[in-house]
Parts: sequence; structure tokens; C-alpha cells
Amino acid sequence: MSGLMLLDTPSLYFRAFFGVPESVKAPDGTPVNAVRGLIDMIARLVQDRSPERLVCCMDADWRPAFRVEALSSYKAHRVAEDGGDQTPDPLELQLPIIDDVLDAVGLARVGVPGYEADDVIGTLAVRGAPAGAVDIVTGDRDLFQLVDERGPVLVLYTARGIRNLQIMGEKEVAEKYGIPGRGYGDYATLRGDPSDGLPGVPGIGDKSAAALITRFGSIDGVIEALESGGTEGFPAGARKRLEGARDYLAAAETVVRVVTDIDSRELRDLDDRLPSSPRDPEALVTLADRWGLESPVNRLLNALAADRRA
Repeated sequence: MSGLMLLDTPSLYFRAFFGVPESVKAPDGTPVNAVRGLIDMIARLVQDRSPERLVCCMDADWRPAFRVEALSSYKAHRVAEDGGDQTPDPLELQLPIIDDVLDAVGLARVGVPGYEADDVIGTLAVRGAPAGAVDIVTGDRDLFQLVDERGPVLVLYTARGIRNLQIMGEKEVAEKYGIPGRGYGDYATLRGDPSDGLPGVPGIGDKSAAALITRFGSIDGVIEALESGGTEGFPAGARKRLEGARDYLAAAETVVRVVTDIDSRELRDLDDRLPSSPRDPEALVTLADRWGLESPVNRLLNALAADRRA
């Protein structure tokens, strides 16, 4: 059981869109594969993990200005001709349906202007950890930087699917990457991440990045060691490469670091309690009928009801 479950909702609906056949359609022919897949994922998570509270975290801004200003390449390869993101049209059609269904069920759904879902997750995880366990459900390794044995804050990593979640805590991150358990963000900054347009430091690969973060603890520690003029602890050739990447390191830390202190009305007013019955039953029936979602919606409602009885 977790006290609080935080869903990286964009990560999940993208996974559902590509994992459920596009032939799954509503009576009017509209594709609803992402909607059905997401609803079933949430039902499975509630059934298997029995969270006390749950938040569907959203991207209010998928490419925030503060990150682009720091590093212009951030997600630049995902920008469409119209300036938006490259969400496939059949998925774009389903996003309002997802919002409507989540709202009618009564699940908390929140995004904050100027921030990504990752930042909402980071803020809620830090805020919620003192009260008990926090589960973060995502397919994005960037969120490994939030794991914390004290909560504990765990990442339920979806790379192998919702039925085969990888439970990633500090110990698991340390074992997999050879770094301090909460050092993933600094490690990713050094080695780079092409999926986010993060180039990394030329010549610094996985092993060198892990060695540097293990030795110096963080990017700040690496920079401090560079400024001291010493050579101890730097893999062969790494010091020169890092010296040439000082501007990148300063910029990339702003990009990679998940924000954990958003102060916004959207988060202050959030009611994250799991509903035992739908918030708007009539709207939910109408949505289920219109989009052919009766089976997944019923599975979700049954999981929520069972969770409340447990």
C-alpha cells in the first residue's frame, strides 16, 4: 500500500496509445485506444497497489520557457511546424476525452502553467513524503532523481508494462547505474539524453558519468573540483572535457533538475482523495456510452470500490 500515488499521465497515455491497437474505436469511429488503455492502467494500479490518494499529473507546458532559455536544444526535435509538440493526431483527439473521464470519475487531475508533469510530481512527492510512502508511476527515467528511502519515495517504472512494474528506489538506482541513489539527474546531465535534446558532455559516457557522480556527489561537486584545480578523481581525459563544457553544465542542471517547490493555487487546492463513487455519475454514463468505454470504466469503478472496502 502507498499513501500517495502520482501518475505521470502523459507518459501513461502515450504508452497506452502505442500499446493498444488504434483499431479500438468509439461507435462514431473516433480512436479511443489511449483512453481505454489509460483507464485500465489506473484500474490495475489501484487494484495492485491500493493507494490512499492518487493524482493524475499533467503537462500544462510540455516545453517550459525556463528550460528552453537555459538550453535551446531542450526537446527541440519534438517541436512541430506550428510550434506545438508532435503528438499524433489520433492521440490529440483523445486528450479531451481523457480529461472528461478522469473528472467525471472524480480522480484528481492537475497541471500548473509553466511547468511539466514531472515538476508537479516532484513538488507533490516532496510535499507528501513526510506523511508516508509515495509511488511515482512513469516511463521516464528522469524521475529516478526523486527516489528517497526516507518516505519512501519509489518510482514504479513502466518500461516492461503495468503488469511488470520495476520498483526503483535508491538501492535499485544505485545498483543499476553505479551512482548514489538520488544522483540520477546529475548522471543524466553528464552522459546526455537524446530523447530530451540533452547533448551531454562530449566524451563522457555512462561509466565516466557514474564515476564522476560517485566521486564528487553532484554536478556542483564536479564544478567545485574543477575550480580547485585538482586532478584527483577525474577519469582519464575527463577533466579537460568538463572544463570545455562548463557553460553546458550550468545550463543543463536547470533543465534536468525536477522542480520540487511549485507554489500554486492548483496544488494548494488539490483534493487527492480516491473517490468511492463517481463525482458525476450522469456525465460518466454519457461519456461511457458515447465513446464505448463501458467495460474499462466499470473496471476502474470496481477497483476504486474494492480499494475503499479494503
